[in-house]
Amino acid sequence: MTKNSEKIEDRENISSDAAVEDFVSRLTNEHKMLVVLKAQLYGGRWESMLDDLNNRLAGKPYIFKLVNRINEDVERIEKLRGFEVEHGIDLADYVDLT
Repeated sequence: MTKNSEKIEDRENISSDAAVEDFVSRLTNEHKMLVVLKAQLYGGRWESMLDDLNNRLAGKPYIFKLVNRINEDVERIEKLRGFEVEHGIDLADYVDLT
């Protein structure tokens, strides 16, 4: 790898880090709660959480009862999951889980 390509990669990482920090700083408490629940109750998997919410909507057994409306949480999860995929990160590494 040349020094120029290393510099470009460093700039891209800094830019990505700034985007993550900006995104996390704008998360509402509801969004942060979902990140915490994903990490602590669903093994870090959005799919498991979405399955749980959809089961609740369908009247099937579910794991956790969220206080917010399910449709709003599903929209939040899609936004959070999309950001994680786009940036190759896990937001639980950036959000205080306590």
